[in-house]
Amino acid sequence: MENKEKGDNLSKLVEKLKKSEDPKRKYEFILWLGKKLKEPESQILVEENKVKGCVSEVFVKANLKRGKLFWEGYSDALITKGLLAFLINGLNELTPIEVVKINKKFIEDTGLKASLTPSRSNGFLNILLKMQSQASEFL
Repeated sequence: MENKEKGDNLSKLVEKLKKSEDPKRKYEFILWLGKKLKEPESQILVEENKVKGCVSEVFVKANLKRGKLFWEGYSDALITKGLLAFLINGLNELTPIEVVKINKKFIEDTGLKASLTPSRSNGFLNILLKMQSQASEFL
């Protein structure tokens, strides 16, 4: 299973959201992902891992193992935790260059904008940008 298609997890998650026409169902899926997000194993609640521009507290950290990124994250708000989990699941086990090159257009493709407040939608983008910024530090 090591030889996964680049960005395959992200594509699957985006497709799952695209399939549902009901904004409420999309929202429920994001909440479900948030509930499944594991507590961080390391102490990541430090300023350098904090996502700026989010209304809630959000922290994310990349760890590089065997050339691939593994993510940990935390948020104090369930919906934001779900958005974070969506990105962690989608970007886990990608190389730093793959993460840096991801086109943020996929956020529109999810159709989540209809389900999220503008500040949450903006927070989703800020989490992605923070993850891309951390990935670039490994290049």
